[in-house]
Amino acid sequence: RDVNKPSGMLSVTGKTNRKSVISILQTRCKEGEMPFVVHRLDMDTSGLMVVAKHKTAHYRLQKQFRDREIHKTYVAVLEGELLPIGVEGRIELPLTPDLMHRPFQKVDKEHGKTAVTLYHVVDKHVVELHPLTGRTHQLRVHCAHAEGLNRPIKGDNLYGRRADRLYLHAARIAFTHPGSGKEMVLEAPVLW
Repeated sequence: RDVNKPSGMLSVTGKTNRKSVISILQTRCKEGEMPFVVHRLDMDTSGLMVVAKHKTAHYRLQKQFRDREIHKTYVAVLEGELLPIGVEGRIELPLTPDLMHRPFQKVDKEHGKTAVTLYHVVDKHVVELHPLTGRTHQLRVHCAHAEGLNRPIKGDNLYGRRADRLYLHAARIAFTHPGSGKEMVLEAPVLW
């Protein structure tokens, strides 16, 4: 099952019983089904999530994530100077939690975990981002960091400046269906 999560909604229910993608899906499941989270989106990120209906599907989809067989495309609006349209590149900045400033992540070339993002500038302030790894806040840090794009995502209250929302959207996901083996490509339109 695919879900187009709005910005501001949790992927899973946290310590509070706030409404989340999973809490909504639990009320809509048929007999014998149960939603299993395959991956998460930050609360402020909008867009596509894939949720498994059964434990076997969950296992197979998680394996595809682990083996980096799932391909995701995000769209982001960046702050700062205009970018040349058509520019492409690769950002490799290892990340680790900033233990003194949670929930921030920081670039740590000695102890950080590998984090790789491909990017393509599609409009003056708009980039497509293709994460090859799935680290916490990876796209946000890779956009904002001086050794990355050096332009925070619009509305990023952690690594940039607050706005009406975070302008980061999970627009496309491609994977193999865990039951049929069919190649799946799902898209969610950008609504800003």
